[in-house]
Amino acid sequence: MKALMFGWEFPPHILGGLGTASYGLIRGMSMQPDMDITLVLPKPWGDEDQSFLKIIGACNTPIVWRDVNMDYVSGRLSKYMDPQLYFDLRNHIYADFSYRHVNDLGCLEFSGRYPDNLLEEINNYSIVAGVIARTEQFDIIHAHDWLTYPAGIYSKMISGKPLVVHVHATDYDRSRGNVNPSVYAIEKDGMDHADHIITVSNLTRQTVIEKYHQSPDKVTTVHNAVEPLGTDILSIPNKKGVKDKIVTFLGRITMQKGPEYFVEAAAKVLNKTQGVRFVMAGSGDMMDQMIRLAASRNISDRFHFTGFMKGKQVYEIFKASDVYVMPSVSEPFGISPLEAMQCGVPSIISKQSGCAEILQYAVKVDYWDIDAIADSIYGLITYPAFHELLKEEGRTEVNNIKWEYAGQKVRRIYDAVLKKSSYN
Repeated sequence: MKALMFGWEFPPHILGGLGTASYGLIRGMSMQPDMDITLVLPKPWGDEDQSFLKIIGACNTPIVWRDVNMDYVSGRLSKYMDPQLYFDLRNHIYADFSYRHVNDLGCLEFSGRYPDNLLEEINNYSIVAGVIARTEQFDIIHAHDWLTYPAGIYSKMISGKPLVVHVHATDYDRSRGNVNPSVYAIEKDGMDHADHIITVSNLTRQTVIEKYHQSPDKVTTVHNAVEPLGTDILSIPNKKGVKDKIVTFLGRITMQKGPEYFVEAAAKVLNKTQGVRFVMAGSGDMMDQMIRLAASRNISDRFHFTGFMKGKQVYEIFKASDVYVMPSVSEPFGISPLEAMQCGVPSIISKQSGCAEILQYAVKVDYWDIDAIADSIYGLITYPAFHELLKEEGRTEVNNIKWEYAGQKVRRIYDAVLKKSSYN
């Protein structure tokens, strides 16, 4: 079984949960002996782990003919891709035309991020997908999140192969109801063209059915999972350095993640005890607002803002934490509580999160219920038996939530889609 996947980010260069989820799912699927996956990214950096997949960079795929030799291509691309692949792709350019922002290899430039001209990059990515779809051999197309849906649609049109779109989030989650019509149109177009839709939670599945008017029979939930901790993570020392309890929020400091509820709950906890510090790890458009809110509640001396953290830094902060809080207003899934629980950190999560559907040993509260969040934090830092129960049982629980199992579910979806496709 050969799958052509379209993604937007991939470890170690990640900007959010999409890259982490894509990596985990692909790695889990690769455990199947007959699974062959090619992942297209806008801009690979050359240090991605390609031991279990092949990565093609859209930024290294020619769309305009450039008469360059192998030595020149090797000098420019050998770190990022097999130079021979460049020439194979070049043989499938379907039109000789001029295009702005094309470099001396005939390739489009991509930022590898989420730039101000994101819609233009999404369109360019779909153009590149047409070349790749003519070159690669595959059985099915799998597009991760809305940014890649146009590429998936175009590849389906060219190849005639079935398309699966993977909804990691919708604009209803990101915007708290103030939906961007351009983004919504791309999302709905992708879902309409898909042969099947995968959602990361039942919460997201309902949004897809109700807000995007998709048939329930067409939408299947495959919950996310978590990577097993390696020895490099397990060996990270606890650098807490203070006797106080540490309560952590980790994620984008944006409206969707509910950071203001964390700050307000912190103020209530600090009215009861001073033996606790609060950490807000991450960055986002509400960071300055949260700093001012902490100051207005007179808790700045017990509050720490770390800025954006990734990779090993995330686990360092978890190892130093006593409680993790995710008060998201709308969270399609939410992998971070699973990562915290792996490290033995009891977690408080909003009932409005997808991971609440599969976690039994986490405290679940409504995101807006500041009193419930504060009471849960206070209980976990005050009663050792309660903390120990969630620490041990939570760690056992998440260690059995594996990407391999998620990969098996996706494979069954592939098989069903292909059977239906060939039958029709």
